[in-house]
Amino acid sequence: MPNKVSPIFDPQAFLATINRGRTVTIHRKNGVIFRQTTAADAVFYVMRGRVKIVVTSKQGKEAVVGIMGPTDFFGEGCLIGQPLRLATAKAMVECEIMRIDKSEMVRVLHEESTFGELFMKHLLTRNSRVEEDLVDQLFNSSEKRLARALLLLSNFGEDSGPQPITTRISQETLAEIVGTTRSRISQFMNKFRKLGFVTYNGHLQIHRSLLSVLLRD
Repeated sequence: MPNKVSPIFDPQAFLATINRGRTVTIHRKNGVIFRQTTAADAVFYVMRGRVKIVVTSKQGKEAVVGIMGPTDFFGEGCLIGQPLRLATAKAMVECEIMRIDKSEMVRVLHEESTFGELFMKHLLTRNSRVEEDLVDQLFNSSEKRLARALLLLSNFGEDSGPQPITTRISQETLAEIVGTTRSRISQFMNKFRKLGFVTYNGHLQIHRSLLSVLLRD
């Protein structure tokens, strides 16, 4: 009798189905997915929408340290023994989020190399982004940091070029990302619009010309 052939593991199918430690929840705009200091016991995957990662100081000051979009993982600190969440995750728009129990995440990483490769790519991309963010904060002006944030939010660098930012992102949120005031963000956005770097047509459209802000001395 021939040996039974195991089905080929499909990472995308795994991330699109509810089963064995995987659940999917719809979060409304501003809904909290997890809070800072709560137990870190799962990894999350964005199926639809955008999520912001917010850190709050003991004095109550908040800072946005990351924005996650479709196909992004977050909350992976639990995999390296992080007992509590170091930040809060909030839905920026209505989101569809998959929760993967820590034990199930560890299992599939050990057993399925294709999923491990996909997750490793995510971690390397995230690490590179963190390094770029640090350099950005240390050496670039608020105007350049805003330009970079807008280019990243529009997926600049993909083959199709910058895309419209369909998620409504307030100037307050942009100020938290950039590390400046709302009034400064308003000033820069008006400047970018007058120079033709961005346009408003139902959605915020970012143009390649905005890259010139990053390239100038």
